[in-house]
Amino acid sequence: MSPVLAGVLQVLALLVALGLAYRPLGDYMAGVYSSDKHLRVEKWMYKAVGADPNTQMRWPAYLRGVLAFSAVSVLFLYLLQRFQGALPGSLGFASIDPDQAFNTAASFVANTNWQSYYGEQAMGHVVQTGGLAVQNFVSAAVGMAVAVALVRGFARSRTGELGNFWSDLVRGTVRILLPIAVVGALLLVACGAIQNFAGIHEVGQFTGGSQQWNGGAVASQEAIKELGTNGGGYFNANSSHPFENPNGLSNLLEIFLILVIPFALTRTFGRMVGSLKQGYAILAAMGVIWLGFTTLMMWTEFAHHGPAFDIAGGSMEGKETRFGIAGSSIFAVATTLTSTGAVNSFHSSYTGFGGGITMLGMQLGEIAPGGVGSGLYGMLIMAIIAVFIAGLMVGRTPEYLGKKIGTREIKLAACYILITPALVLCFTAAAMALPTPPHSMTNTGAHGFSEILYAYTSGANNNGSAFAGLNADTQWFNTTIGLAMLLGRFLPMVFVLALAGSLAGQKPVPATVGTLGTHKPLFSGLLVGTVLIITGLTYFPALALGPLAEGLAS
Repeated sequence: MSPVLAGVLQVLALLVALGLAYRPLGDYMAGVYSSDKHLRVEKWMYKAVGADPNTQMRWPAYLRGVLAFSAVSVLFLYLLQRFQGALPGSLGFASIDPDQAFNTAASFVANTNWQSYYGEQAMGHVVQTGGLAVQNFVSAAVGMAVAVALVRGFARSRTGELGNFWSDLVRGTVRILLPIAVVGALLLVACGAIQNFAGIHEVGQFTGGSQQWNGGAVASQEAIKELGTNGGGYFNANSSHPFENPNGLSNLLEIFLILVIPFALTRTFGRMVGSLKQGYAILAAMGVIWLGFTTLMMWTEFAHHGPAFDIAGGSMEGKETRFGIAGSSIFAVATTLTSTGAVNSFHSSYTGFGGGITMLGMQLGEIAPGGVGSGLYGMLIMAIIAVFIAGLMVGRTPEYLGKKIGTREIKLAACYILITPALVLCFTAAAMALPTPPHSMTNTGAHGFSEILYAYTSGANNNGSAFAGLNADTQWFNTTIGLAMLLGRFLPMVFVLALAGSLAGQKPVPATVGTLGTHKPLFSGLLVGTVLIITGLTYFPALALGPLAEGLAS
């Protein structure tokens, strides 16, 4: 079987698996967030935090819940790392330095999972399982809660109430993420991923000495790492490490876990707003972008010319032979079009255009299908922009799902789409202009610039992957990328929840003959065009200095 055919078959297998899970999972999640009943274990959790799950919140109260919970999470995870040396199960590792502890705490709470350290050489079992793995669950649940709040903004009228943050947080964790993660972990163990609490031990004898490895609860963390679109690996090699991702079957399973909830949330959206066709329209836009990027990536990596590339069947540098070009390319697109950040190959070793595709996927806003929750609300913001553009073209007040998109709504949507590019470009410009940060670049020229642009793109978009050629474990990068991750995660949430409150307070507008049909293929095409044009206009000059220049020169 040719490598290209194998790649096509992997894409088809993914589409079949995602199609089978789409309806039952989407409907189940809609039922979870619409139910008025609480499980016993959930009641214990509400009592522990002193929350009343039946109290309806307006958007300022909902936002306060998001920020308060996240602030406490950052503080807890920071202190856990700072006191690691005194904790049992630390494997003899010292406490984490302040700047590294801040960066890691911000990273995992912001659902970014950026890592500028070697996990197997820095974090013991307590920090890995009691700190990082816990945040993999709850940070994903926070993103889902904010997405559901925005959906309620479209579904409700003449009220500012968006639900209860604590109820949405707990239900997302207990009823959705936890059960699927348990099944995913068992399947990964069956594929060969490790799951233990072993200490450090030597592996074989090599010229010049031996190699040391430590075990860990890897499969359980790997499952939620992918399912919650987190991305932080137990080992520095992440999903290219055989303990985390043993073979081609586990690789396909991990890609499925990355994509299944973000795609299924479009069905949840359609179910909650009372029109499944609206969900299908959003799904179509996401699917077109994902398939387009996957096709481009595979073509770019397979078509690279030269004797060594011809013998290997394409650009194999930085890729695992267990997965090949196809498995690596599909994984790279899945992880950068979502906010996952897990990698099974080194993106820095991709061709110039291939590296640009991974970067552009994040710069789109990670909305195809995007992160758990963040992908849905990001695409809905883009849908509002698309409706507004269509309204300008015909001279009509734009409407979406029976809600008028007025001055307030479009300002909030505009702020949402501007904040992340501002963070990426400003931090990148500062890093390139100052004398010290460029010393962390392994490469010079266009590729060196791409290393820094990729780092801030990954941080501000809450992705977490890296070009791997940048030494980011410095005070400058730990601090600035940490700030980019926090601001890139929570500032957009402010605008999303404010928009949700504004929409929920409106009275529904009846559809007329002049109303744009947002459930039709024409709107899906308009939405795809809006996403690509806005991103292209924003990032094209920076991309021209980095991956485009490198690709044209090769």
